[in-house]
Amino acid sequence: MKKVTLLGDSIRRIGYGTKVSEMLGEEYEVFQPEDNCRFVKYTLRLIFDFKAQIEGSDVIHWNNGLWDIPTGLFDDGEPFTSEEEYVANMLRVAKELIKLGKRVIFATTTPVHYEHPYNGNKIIKRYNDLIVPKLMEMGIEINDLHTTVMQDVYKYICEDQIHLSEEGIAVCAKQVVNAIKGE
Repeated sequence: MKKVTLLGDSIRRIGYGTKVSEMLGEEYEVFQPEDNCRFVKYTLRLIFDFKAQIEGSDVIHWNNGLWDIPTGLFDDGEPFTSEEEYVANMLRVAKELIKLGKRVIFATTTPVHYEHPYNGNKIIKRYNDLIVPKLMEMGIEINDLHTTVMQDVYKYICEDQIHLSEEGIAVCAKQVVNAIKGE
């Protein structure tokens, strides 16, 4: 039996993570925290808390970004997590996950509706573009959920303008399963 860990924010927790275990089938044991892994620094802390459950995973699939990127939460127009802090903490997460699992896959941050008041697709793309090459240099595989969801934001993102719709959950779960299986 292969051991899989799923880590990530609500795109995982109430999104693709709700389907992946069933889709993988009985050949896979899937661990994922019930907690929303939120922003990257929170994920880093959860890795410490769940180290025993994560350790020895054949595959660790992880996403972060939507909690880090919002601008407009305050009047300064700055993202919640600066580019420098995001990259530094993402690399710390990556280093820890490499120690705990045989394969690590990062899922790019998914887009939002164009009208979302705090997150914008331009900055989401910027943060993806900043981190993906650095993770690839470390040997981390990339699952490009961003491009998949970007094909039809209004179909794949629900009315709240940020989370996956049922169609989005289905397409992302399939892509996550394929990434885990190496297909």
